[in-house]
Amino acid sequence: MQKQFKTVKDIVGPLAFVELPEGEKVTYEELVIITLSDGEERLGKVLEANKGLAVVQLFESPQGIATDGAKARFLGHTFELGVSEDMLGRTFNGRGVPIDGGPAIIAEKKLDINGNPMNPTSREMPDDFIQTGISTIDSLNTLVRGQKLPIFSGSGLPHNKLAAQIARQATVQGKDGGNFAIVFAAMGVPFEEAQYFINEFKKTGAIENSVLFINTADNPVIERIATPRLALTAAEYLAFEKGMHVLVIYTDVTNYCEALREVSAARKEVPGRGGFPGYMYTDLATLYERAGRIQGKEGSVTQIPVMTMPNDDKTHPIIDLTGYITEGQIVLGRDLHKKGIYPPVAVLPSLSRLMGKGQGEGKTREDHSGLIGQLFAAYAYGLEMRELAVILGESSLSETDQSYLKFADEFEKVFVNQGETNRDIKDSLNHGWDLLKILPRTELKRVKKDLVDKYMK
Repeated sequence: MQKQFKTVKDIVGPLAFVELPEGEKVTYEELVIITLSDGEERLGKVLEANKGLAVVQLFESPQGIATDGAKARFLGHTFELGVSEDMLGRTFNGRGVPIDGGPAIIAEKKLDINGNPMNPTSREMPDDFIQTGISTIDSLNTLVRGQKLPIFSGSGLPHNKLAAQIARQATVQGKDGGNFAIVFAAMGVPFEEAQYFINEFKKTGAIENSVLFINTADNPVIERIATPRLALTAAEYLAFEKGMHVLVIYTDVTNYCEALREVSAARKEVPGRGGFPGYMYTDLATLYERAGRIQGKEGSVTQIPVMTMPNDDKTHPIIDLTGYITEGQIVLGRDLHKKGIYPPVAVLPSLSRLMGKGQGEGKTREDHSGLIGQLFAAYAYGLEMRELAVILGESSLSETDQSYLKFADEFEKVFVNQGETNRDIKDSLNHGWDLLKILPRTELKRVKKDLVDKYMK
């Protein structure tokens, strides 16, 4: 039931404070329309309601709002997104409104953007391989359906380019290959970056199986907080009601958390680490935990959130809390970027905790697990030899150690530095075997001899 009050008492940043008559109640997350004295309307939602006062967070700029003559109309329901399969191929803003010049979506149903928690007992273990076309991810940090695998980047590193490339190239293998969709959300990005994402999707035709949500830096803060929830709501609909396998990529989570901090400061809340609100862990979990698979449902939701590390600090609260919730991380290395290597994925600090679920015969190939163990070990030792060679000189290394040094160099040049090429998983594994030929066969102790004989011809 809608209720209207003329008691808008104050506006502080993106927040409006509405006094409620005695006995009147409104609900958390309820939508509100603030009508100004000139008839202009601004949309918001209830952030807090107690002691006869409702705190309303505005979805639009508070500029020009005066409390005199303003009215607050409470709509009696939360923020909902109208969903249908017609969303595929369309671009929306951070409020779910089409911005591609096309018609409005005829909704099959309307869903609360906050979603419903998955019952832990009904969850299925993330399983089955998703191919991104990136060797350092597919072979070394395998992504599986239902997983949440973030990308940790730094300012100036090409994380947006990598995110767009994954969105273009990602596929699932086998009979479900045609039942795959991408949901992409950009939060607080500059206009040029937003246009870059849109153009990349259109140029390659990937937009036909994608849904885009774009929130630019000049859009209101509250819209930035709603954007990933809109994307995940669309993903859950396509996955669990239409049986699709959906990969959700959203960038930049750091901008999202900055928006949380801004709203928290406006509410005069006691700050936590780094000035961020103390509930940021819980808030991030409400996003990340919407990835997964449900028993009895064909579809799945897989997440790749992208975030920049301020000052390349891995202990920053955003990065630290994300690491507790997600199942691994892909880390981009500044040293590799300076060498002109793309994508600059730092292999050793990167990890996919569920990669074993997507490897092996019937998913990738029988040699996958043993091969990556050997590649990791050889590359790690090769980096040690690189440091030793700087101190002692390369000539002081043994012949075997020099082969490891050469392996590390070639591994970065050939395996990591693939450019924008879309590599099939079997091509990535074959590249790995070719690189292992640099080492003496006696050093290949992490792969079975019959696999060595079969693939190192």
